Amino acid sequence: MVAAVEVRNISMAFGSNQVLSGVDLIIDKGQTTALLGANGAGKSTLIKVLSGVYSSFTGEIIIDGKSATIDSPITARASGIETVHQRIDEGVIPGLTVAENLLFERIVTGDVPNRVSLKTIVEKAVEIAAALDLNWNKSKLRSDVYELGIAEQQLLILARALSRSPKLLILDEPTSALSASESQNLFKVVKNLQDKGIAILYVSHKLSELDQIANNLVVIRDGKIRNEQKTPFSWDQALKEMLGQQIVGQRQEISSLASGKVALELKGVKLLPESEPINLSLRKNEVTGVIGLLGAGKTELAKIIYGAEKILEGEMLFENKKYQPSHPAEAVAKDIYLVPEDRAAESMIPAWSISETATLPFMGNFSARGIIKKAAEFIRGKQLVEDLKVITTSHLAQVDSLSGGNQQKVVVGRWLQSTPKIMILDEPFRGVDIGARRDISKRVRDLAATDVAVLVLASDVDEILDVADRIIVLVEGKIVMDEISSKTSKELIVNKMSEVA
Repeated sequence: MVAAVEVRNISMAFGSNQVLSGVDLIIDKGQTTALLGANGAGKSTLIKVLSGVYSSFTGEIIIDGKSATIDSPITARASGIETVHQRIDEGVIPGLTVAENLLFERIVTGDVPNRVSLKTIVEKAVEIAAALDLNWNKSKLRSDVYELGIAEQQLLILARALSRSPKLLILDEPTSALSASESQNLFKVVKNLQDKGIAILYVSHKLSELDQIANNLVVIRDGKIRNEQKTPFSWDQALKEMLGQQIVGQRQEISSLASGKVALELKGVKLLPESEPINLSLRKNEVTGVIGLLGAGKTELAKIIYGAEKILEGEMLFENKKYQPSHPAEAVAKDIYLVPEDRAAESMIPAWSISETATLPFMGNFSARGIIKKAAEFIRGKQLVEDLKVITTSHLAQVDSLSGGNQQKVVVGRWLQSTPKIMILDEPFRGVDIGARRDISKRVRDLAATDVAVLVLASDVDEILDVADRIIVLVEGKIVMDEISSKTSKELIVNKMSEVA
């Protein structure tokens, strides 16, 4: 059988930095090929070559047995290659409705007349949304796309890609912002696409996902293919090749740090309009992990503490004094920091260097009379790169030139270098590989050991178990479990997450 897409001897460099070296890859029709690699291994570059974002590569791309010219996203789509990139902000157009976003490329290419009524666009959008069983009503389709949450924006981009019946669908961390149920719906869609003969290149750091849906596994490290397998996969071998070293398969041991001293207390606080009030204490020297499905109230909890959302009901006490911030600046003034969920939209400025990004929240500490002290800024950037093992050519490199996982290291690492009293991290491991997750977890626990109360919010059970002393499960804004990590298990957490509040 002729492969859907074949990559032959693809190489690419950015200056003296060789990011791809003689990559050969076959992606068969009706198969899901998983691409696994550490942050900076070359995954994103290979994806951007296939999707036409990068054209200055050497080698050949074969589609349906014929050599193809892929030198722009337009030629990639014309050749049947659709890509759902990891960065959601690259795929939605603010100011347009959800419906217009779903049909955006058809409008641009003239397949849908640009003077057609919104009513007609909405009717066509209903059909596209139905491909993923989104069940979005017409009112939602008429709303501005930025009214959608991150997960819904990701589903929108995926639905738009599927509407064009691709030969090859590239999915880059497609479940990073999805709930467990949404992820399962995605897997059903992927399997249906396989049955239709569509080839899929699937990038994920979640090994359990790859076990569920992948037929083939390809491991890339330092721009070279290191390992290829067919299901069932040998994960020990794959991870060894991925990280270039033998790693311990078991979860790292957690030694409780808690001092018992309460840093922040929530009394009768409602996270969601219809949820029950909760009581919660965050203690110094303790990493509190909060886990729940989409809509459980995790991000609301973070934003209420940080002053980004108003408290609906109840009160908070910080250091035994009433605490009711009306703005994040009030939280930061009290050394309460938040690493937000959406790094691209809320943590980075395009074209800024790693050093500039590292010092952004603390510019007052790195300036004198309104002038940035570049030497101090450079030192902080270099230290961050070393501490978090950021893969880059220099601390002066633009942060948006890094891979998604390395961007995450920068935005997480800059806060971990600070001196907070309470540190809140919302999905800090999103898009990072296992090795990077362990590096960040260690830094988080080292920070907690310095008399800091740390709150980590995540939707992945393994991530929470890797970092937390204490685990709280939220369901529809209600605490259904509050237990120290040594007395719980993955199975119990999953069972609690699936409960109805």
